[in-house]
Amino acid sequence: MATAFVLINADIGAESEVLKELKEIQEVKEAHMVYGVYDIIARVETETMQELKDVISWKIRRLDKVRSTLTMIVV
Repeated sequence: MATAFVLINADIGAESEVLKELKEIQEVKEAHMVYGVYDIIARVETETMQELKDVISWKIRRLDKVRSTLTMIVV
């Protein structure tokens, strides 16, 4: 099992929309809006590291109103 926490910056005013879209991604096990440098934190789980990379690169980072991400892989 591969797990990561992804910190996400969204376009101003689009945080709720991005959060809703994140929760529709099967590999996103939980996601919450937070205050501070980042807008959202998401916990992502997959079977392999390659799947984890693909979910973050192709599903999360490509959401329309996501400006940036920071990924912390759990070891």
